[in-house]
Amino acid sequence: MQIKSYKEIFKRELQSVYDGQEIDSFFYLVLEHLHGLKRIDLALDPETVMDGTHLRQWKAILADLKTQKPIQYILGETEFFGLRFLVNEHTLIPRPETEELVQWIINEEGKQNRQNNKITLLDIGTGSGCIAVSLAKSLTNAEVFAVDVSEKALVTAERNAEINGAKVNFINADILKISDLQQLTAYGFQTPASFDLIVSNPPYVRELEKTEIKPNVLEYEPHLALFVADDDALLFYRKIAQLATKNLALKGKLYFEINQYLGRETVQLLEDLGFKNVRLMKDIYGNDRMVSASYS
Repeated sequence: MQIKSYKEIFKRELQSVYDGQEIDSFFYLVLEHLHGLKRIDLALDPETVMDGTHLRQWKAILADLKTQKPIQYILGETEFFGLRFLVNEHTLIPRPETEELVQWIINEEGKQNRQNNKITLLDIGTGSGCIAVSLAKSLTNAEVFAVDVSEKALVTAERNAEINGAKVNFINADILKISDLQQLTAYGFQTPASFDLIVSNPPYVRELEKTEIKPNVLEYEPHLALFVADDDALLFYRKIAQLATKNLALKGKLYFEINQYLGRETVQLLEDLGFKNVRLMKDIYGNDRMVSASYS
């Protein structure tokens, strides 16, 4: 069957579930994943055909998409910050907003003119490793550590570091159960006494916000990495900030991705803990999404 002919079937089968733009996006992601072809390749050779094996693969992917399973989980991979990352049910799918956080950190480091000085960086709640790996690739002067409570997520994160040729020290630990980041040494790594950069995109979606979450997220992505209790939505921010007061180096920076509805509350939390130069930044959609602060 010609691929261009199957495209019409693909669109017709999904039009009751997704809009046309999403369907087109899915089609070309699958095209590249299964055939190694981009949109331009099909345009230049519209007579390209698929064999029986590929047709069966297309049909299986189509069936999964009808259940609203995320295309990234179906294909087992996604792109983040220009890099390829494996993803699965143990890891969140990296978001464009998180790419903005990574770019902000890189830009700020450039302003600090520390490119030639060795720095230490800790990513807390690393998940797929997208933040840690991307920063390790971009900040070549950084020794990068990454922590997650999920062993299964770390298996994927370690593989992503290998795929992208990044050096990251991964640690399986529950950040809520330690009182000082030096305790991470008990998990197998000689961590530095202090970190120049601490970054985290922790769970921040309140239970009350579940009604806003699309089924493809709610039913497939790991709730451990998404949700916090309504009565303590800043639990992880408070804990990580408290650890940072003990383990952030002189002139070090703390960076968070945050709940868009709790920007002012997050800023207030940091200021109450003694942080200085607290900055609240919006994402490309105009939502409060990122915070940075220093402690000394």
